[in-house]
Amino acid sequence: MLNKLVIYGVGLIGGSFARALKAAGAVRHVVGIDRSEASVRRALELGIIDEAATEPESEAAAIRGADLVVLATPVAQTGRILQGLLPHLDAHTIVTDCGSTKADVVAAARAVLGGRIGQFVPGHPIAGRETNGPDAAIADLYIGKKFVVTALAENAPEAVERVTGAWRACGAIIHRLAPEEHDKVFASVSHLPHLLAYALVDDIAGKPHAGLLFQYAASGFRDFTRIAGSSPEMWRDISLANQAALLAELDAYMAQLVHLRERLAAGDGATLEAVYGNAQRARRQWIETIEAAEAPAPKDTAE
Repeated sequence: MLNKLVIYGVGLIGGSFARALKAAGAVRHVVGIDRSEASVRRALELGIIDEAATEPESEAAAIRGADLVVLATPVAQTGRILQGLLPHLDAHTIVTDCGSTKADVVAAARAVLGGRIGQFVPGHPIAGRETNGPDAAIADLYIGKKFVVTALAENAPEAVERVTGAWRACGAIIHRLAPEEHDKVFASVSHLPHLLAYALVDDIAGKPHAGLLFQYAASGFRDFTRIAGSSPEMWRDISLANQAALLAELDAYMAQLVHLRERLAAGDGATLEAVYGNAQRARRQWIETIEAAEAPAPKDTAE
């Protein structure tokens, strides 16, 4: 049970975390902080939070005595937020984040927190929707989904447990990765797909007959480009924060595209079918694995 939870960013991720903990009876009081006063007021109206901190003085009071502070904001804001909360951070308070990149977040935390870095437990919930804001928050967003904790050497076991225990209460399955390993993995399976979806929609939108093209775009296009509806600011920050790993994945993907273009130009149907077939089998296997992983009564992994 958390007596006091403070959430920076009361949109989809932070709002859903608060809703899930409330639904589980795992938190007594939730304070919301957001750079958008309209968002924090809306979160209060929806019952996502119990208290809105909209002024520096109220933010300072909110942080004092908190059991857990969660940063559910774009990763580029990490250093600034930590700088602001540090003077008010009690010794028992644990801070965590929900950022999609980890090495940059850890570097920012080390730079600001210094000798108190042990109070920061970095993490990343692997769940989301293409909608944003408090109205998008749902209590069951994290059920059966992964939460990756990228614990630091300075983190006490009880600090890590406070974070992972809260995510378990939300229904998440706990995984463990090193920050650098995390960023390489997600450059491939998350950051690159977002870049590709944005690029495709932007390319079509820029064509002189874009209206006609969108008129005939159906379910396949919708499914492929769904993630292009995500927050541009958040994904700008993620792309730049994980630049090296994302560039490596983009280069490999571009080489694959060049190969496919050559085979298409040559009329090499056999190679095209082989690539398509391999992709189909890999995707089916992945879907089966995901369905098994999200079955009831999951156990934590030491991945």
